[in-house]
Amino acid sequence: MTEQTIILTGGGTAGHVSLNQAVLPELQKLGFHIEYIGSKGGIEQEIIGEAFPNTAYHAISSGKIRRYFSRKNFTDPFRVGGGLVQSLGILRRTKPAAIFSKGGFVSVPVVMAGRMMKIPVIIHESDVTPGLANKIAMPFADHIYTVFNETLAHVPAEKATASGAVIRDELLTGSATSGKELCGFNRELPVLLIMGGSQGSALINQAIRSQLEALTARFNIIHLCGKGNTDPALADVAGYRQFDYVTTELPDLLHYADYIVSRAGSNSIFEFLALEKPMLLIPLSKERSRGDQLLNAELFRKQGFARVLEEEELTADRLSEELVALVSERETFVRNMEAAPSPKTAAEMAALIAGHIKKR
Repeated sequence: MTEQTIILTGGGTAGHVSLNQAVLPELQKLGFHIEYIGSKGGIEQEIIGEAFPNTAYHAISSGKIRRYFSRKNFTDPFRVGGGLVQSLGILRRTKPAAIFSKGGFVSVPVVMAGRMMKIPVIIHESDVTPGLANKIAMPFADHIYTVFNETLAHVPAEKATASGAVIRDELLTGSATSGKELCGFNRELPVLLIMGGSQGSALINQAIRSQLEALTARFNIIHLCGKGNTDPALADVAGYRQFDYVTTELPDLLHYADYIVSRAGSNSIFEFLALEKPMLLIPLSKERSRGDQLLNAELFRKQGFARVLEEEELTADRLSEELVALVSERETFVRNMEAAPSPKTAAEMAALIAGHIKKR
């Protein structure tokens, strides 16, 4: 029997790639041939290329629909059209048994092309409310998987399932010892890991660095500050280790950390939950996003998994106050996280994808 192909797509941010990165090897174990469609030079090309150099990567033209005025709103529809034509060509050559989309605007022409060619399309939505790209893509999907039960109210119920969060296997096998060796800390203090997303956060970076002397008196600090955002002047500060971006090292750093300050992207916060790491979430504001991180963070706050500091309230003093509270409430957070349902494994998610192919 000829090996069946599954096309994975998704990109724009690391959050739109991480699940694909997790399920790719599991689908291969099930006997499928995997190829990836993403944008040229996007973060997905870097991540997939580094993790799976033998996986064919097809770069297509990718546009974006913005919620604000931009001249690119007049040209990007043509880029999406170009991406649709390119996707049709790729799908004709690869003849996939299914397409699995994690979202992001690069996925829209791929999903549309799949529907035009009557290829089963499966979409995954991580946030409480669907992003704009997935909203556009959902009418073309055969099935939609969601992380949150609350999301089912925002998607076509007749073709949706709340499957829960999916955690990468390598996340659970990280090593605190390796994380410590990577950072080189020689002080016995709690470890605070700060993440501003794959692109970093200027606001979080500024707040941390403005209180760096006080914070390093209480914590060893691992600062993932975004590409191009490291500060050479701080390279020799004791108890402070900055990285622009990490990939394979992240599981080790997460295992090493005692506390986490982060944005509130769904993939990341469920990883912190799986590792039972008390977290202070600073979600993107509605002024700079569609508000999905605010909803994610509020659900985690209500369940007793996190403290939340809204971006508009972020000052150096408030950050210090919230960190004091986070430390004092550590046992409560850990107890709540211990009682949370276990996430799905990547193998379980791969089995769900394969199940749709068997039904055809």
